[in-house]
Amino acid sequence: MVKCANLAVVLRGKIKSLKWIPACAGMTKGNMKCPICYHQDTKVIDSRVATDGLSIRRRRECLKCNFRFSTYEEMEILDLTIIKRDGHKEIYSREKVSRGLRRALEKRPLAEESFRKLIGLIERDLQALRKEEVGSDQLGEIVLKRLKEVDQVAYIRFASVYQSFADVNDFQQALSKMAEKS
Repeated sequence: MVKCANLAVVLRGKIKSLKWIPACAGMTKGNMKCPICYHQDTKVIDSRVATDGLSIRRRRECLKCNFRFSTYEEMEILDLTIIKRDGHKEIYSREKVSRGLRRALEKRPLAEESFRKLIGLIERDLQALRKEEVGSDQLGEIVLKRLKEVDQVAYIRFASVYQSFADVNDFQQALSKMAEKS
């Protein structure tokens, strides 16, 4: 099961804030606050599928100050439990995956739209499993697979934490495996 959840407010082409809202509550009714004057009523001027194909971009206008801004809706995975290595369970968290990816991609040239697409692809792979519980090892492998397609340096960074590299030899082995497959 999926629901709309992630809203990014875009001002002058840059993401200014990321807000989580429950199940697209009132998205088309326009009761989202204006990011400038905080007025309760905004109206949707235009809605279209974003270029990544995994989210919806809405142009909005404040009914008080007439300021226009864009919001993005993305799907959120519901009812997915991650089984950690030590056996305890926790609810899947997009934020946690996003934080790990952002660390791996720190100072790497990846556009925000490409990052959102990466998250969407990872979540699509999780949904394709059609399981209520997924092991953290399986989640990690999915992340590594998608990250390798996007940025090999970020892949090595993520792998070093996920696979608990102990020393330089572990890095060399991972780099050798990547070089063989290239």
